Amino acid sequence: MKPSETSPRLGTATRTTLTRRRLLNTLAVSGVAVVGGGALAASHDPIPAGAAVPYAGGGPDESEETLSGINPTRALRQLLSGNKRYVAAQMLHPRQGVQRRAQVAPSQKPLAAILSCADSRVPPEIVFDQGLGDLFVIRVAGNTADDVALGSLEYAVDHLGVRLVMVLGHERCGAVQATHDVLTKGEHLPGHIAALVIPIVPAVQAAQTMSGDVVDNAVTANVRMVTAHVRTTAPILSSHVQKGALKVVGARYNLESGAVTLIA
Repeated sequence: MKPSETSPRLGTATRTTLTRRRLLNTLAVSGVAVVGGGALAASHDPIPAGAAVPYAGGGPDESEETLSGINPTRALRQLLSGNKRYVAAQMLHPRQGVQRRAQVAPSQKPLAAILSCADSRVPPEIVFDQGLGDLFVIRVAGNTADDVALGSLEYAVDHLGVRLVMVLGHERCGAVQATHDVLTKGEHLPGHIAALVIPIVPAVQAAQTMSGDVVDNAVTANVRMVTAHVRTTAPILSSHVQKGALKVVGARYNLESGAVTLIA
């Protein structure tokens, strides 16, 4: 939902609460519709989930020039390889020293862009064992893609040369749970917290028709919907995808194991 389209019901932080009825009315005004299960199908996986991936990096002192501008499949291997090190508690903590800090001070050429949840338990640089200047990270509760997040990704792709974008969700996401509670229990969300749930509603609604835990299914549905949205956003992101210059993938982080699994 664009800022100019914000419903009056979302008002100021001191006066606003969001009920199930108000949420549904807001969705109707904003044109948000339920997305069918077919829109949730995973696609464009460059590397199958769980596939073995060798470490693509060259150690803690690998140069910025070596990392920047690599093809998206290799960039994804770099991330998944780093995550395997993190899971095994064998992190290299690469490119985090004084030399690297001086190297990236004049400019940045990140390896990938990550649109992730703001949850304090899911820090991308640690989860993927990457260093300074390696990741261009956008974090928002629920890993949703509003105009500001999309503009940030467009900047990363068009100006910084990023060729891989990952949408990263995680289990037990509070924003997804809050959306579910508003829809099913009539929970009230005060202040600007209410605005967080609007983009997640279609995922929760779609998950209600699936077997299994609704909230957990909604986390996956939300990642897949956001990934599809990022992949098809014109003019910049979609054109780079169509030219094969950009890969957009979706993934889930497991809070217990620390493992990242590709799902879209």
